[in-house]
Amino acid sequence: MSQQFEKLKNYVSSLEDDFEKFYVKGNKAAGTRVRKAMQDLKKHAQDIRVDVQDRKNAD
Repeated sequence: MSQQFEKLKNYVSSLEDDFEKFYVKGNKAAGTRVRKAMQDLKKHAQDIRVDVQDRKNAD
């Protein structure tokens, strides 16, 4: 569990440059990367949700 959470935190941290490039500097290509990253984040979050639900139901 801790490994999944650390991976998620590292992933979010890695996006900081693209967020700044898009929101501060107006770089449209960075916006595309941010959108893709948010879609990937959504997938990772769903995977964690499924794991939590499976573990909860296993008890």
